[in-house]
Amino acid sequence: MNNNFDWALVRSFLAALEQGSLLGAARVIQASQPTIGRHIAELESQLGVVLFERTGRGLLPTETALRLADAARAMEAGAHQLARSVSGADSAGVAGTVRITASQPVACYLLPPLLAQMRLALPQVQVALVASNAVSNLLRREADIAVRMVQPDQATLVAKRVGKVSLSACAHQDYLRRRGMPRQPTDLLAHELVGADRNEDILKGFAAMGYPVTREHFAFRTDDLIASWQAVRNGLGVGFMADYLIRTDSAIVPLLPMLKIPPLPVWLAVHREIRTSRRIRAVYDFLAQAIRLAL
Repeated sequence: MNNNFDWALVRSFLAALEQGSLLGAARVIQASQPTIGRHIAELESQLGVVLFERTGRGLLPTETALRLADAARAMEAGAHQLARSVSGADSAGVAGTVRITASQPVACYLLPPLLAQMRLALPQVQVALVASNAVSNLLRREADIAVRMVQPDQATLVAKRVGKVSLSACAHQDYLRRRGMPRQPTDLLAHELVGADRNEDILKGFAAMGYPVTREHFAFRTDDLIASWQAVRNGLGVGFMADYLIRTDSAIVPLLPMLKIPPLPVWLAVHREIRTSRRIRAVYDFLAQAIRLAL
């Protein structure tokens, strides 16, 4: 094995791993598809391993690739740290207010500990946080940077996929003592459920599994995501929550690991013309790395 391989090879490997295809990786790191393929082949050759199985639907990471991912991400974090140190973006010369918009749960639970870290790294930057589920407020210039669960498709925005939010069925331990532990997905039909009112994503998920679930199956319905989380925390029933939320309360028990709920992608978006601002670029780069590690 050659230990002097190029960092660009590792960067291409991580992009391919996270995007699941050469095309997706090329789009994220703004390189050509053949370049990504060449980087991965070269890295495989230098390491003497196979990192991906090429399938008709994209790239399937091997067990070796998954084992190497943590070390590769550590290299990526180090490269970002070096870049920030060289540019002086960690402290000197980066000052002023950056307005960030994010959905309620992200703004209230995921971002605050990351913003506390950012305060240490960028002490002269003030943050104005807009907690909103509206995807349009970045376009209306109500914010500089947006954290979103849907990919913005406007040409004036630049978006980067920085991770994904995994979701699980869960309930408070007091509720489970009272009503029993669901052992298989069909058991949920006999339980109190917490879900959305007008949003039909959960209903569609049940329908896709072949379960005839209607709104009337839900003992508590709300389209306010924080209210839904608090309902689960207070024992109203079984809800379907982000794992980063579940981890904040030791009394909430994840359920039914065999229930495969599609994860939500997390996108970081910024206006194309203001990404050259040192202040916004520093915050954007910090969040891209911190969110990925937090998830």
